[in-house]
Amino acid sequence: MPVTVRLPGALRDAVGGDNKVSADGRTLGEIFADIERRHPGFRERVLDENGRLRTYVNVYIGEADARQSGGLDAPVPADAEVMVIPAMAGGWR
Repeated sequence: MPVTVRLPGALRDAVGGDNKVSADGRTLGEIFADIERRHPGFRERVLDENGRLRTYVNVYIGEADARQSGGLDAPVPADAEVMVIPAMAGGWR
């Protein structure tokens, strides 16, 4: 069963401009692989050269931080929503 993956503005161009996509998979890695299959180049935007989540990309499966839930091996329930959020930096000087 497909899950919804919500994307920030910085990644929308990688999937044809949509702010969310449906993807199939039981783990976060499978979800990203499904998106990559339909939108080549997506994975390199969210994963580093070692195949791990980039440090400036936060991913939540529901309310759970994917890094704390197993990274790309984190299970994704059929009714979950995955959110990809860029890390924020900067602030008041």
